[in-house]
Amino acid sequence: MCGRFTITLEPAFFQQELDLGKIPTEWTPRYNAVPGQDIPVVTDGQSRNVEMLRWGLVPHWAKDLSIGFRMINARSETLSEKTSFRDAFKQRRCLVLTDGFYEWQKPAKKGMANAPFRFTLQDGKPFAFAGLWEIWHSPKKEEVHSCTIITCQPNKLVEQIHNRMPVILDKENCWTWLEEKPEAELSALLKPYPGEKMISYPVSQWVNNPRVDDVKCIEPLTV
Repeated sequence: MCGRFTITLEPAFFQQELDLGKIPTEWTPRYNAVPGQDIPVVTDGQSRNVEMLRWGLVPHWAKDLSIGFRMINARSETLSEKTSFRDAFKQRRCLVLTDGFYEWQKPAKKGMANAPFRFTLQDGKPFAFAGLWEIWHSPKKEEVHSCTIITCQPNKLVEQIHNRMPVILDKENCWTWLEEKPEAELSALLKPYPGEKMISYPVSQWVNNPRVDDVKCIEPLTV
């Protein structure tokens, strides 16, 4: 599961590194992005413009927005089977822009709190999660664009902390995800990112609070 992540680097750095189009003025740094918030996403591989979409996919048939909190992630292994994700996998793929994510390690001793860790690329550069997006219309005819992050089996680094990880796409392969490709070629992208190209470090319990969003969240834990 990927339930929290970061977008701390300057938008201009993302734009330069990933060759993005227009950047929305609403894009602000996130040290602790949580479900339900608007996050920077690219849905069009031609313009490569960045949009702000609600994190937590809301299918077009949903009765209300609350279902999105149960659909913040989509398992790569079952995208073609699940009604909530099948059509989006074929037609509405997206890139969720990021520079790191958090996972929590279960404690060795009972009664202790889970320990949060932050994961980034070894070179510290921005990247993207493979995602899906949807459009939902409320009873009041309001239009909501939402998204989910695809997860896969963990690599050797992440598996020390958690049994799932988000699908990471770097500048070498991220735009392929938005191209019109056979399902088999797209599915081939949904694999663990090489652990040797990533780093992780423990952070404080400060990040546990979803209302907290400041630089202290990403600071390495000092013992």
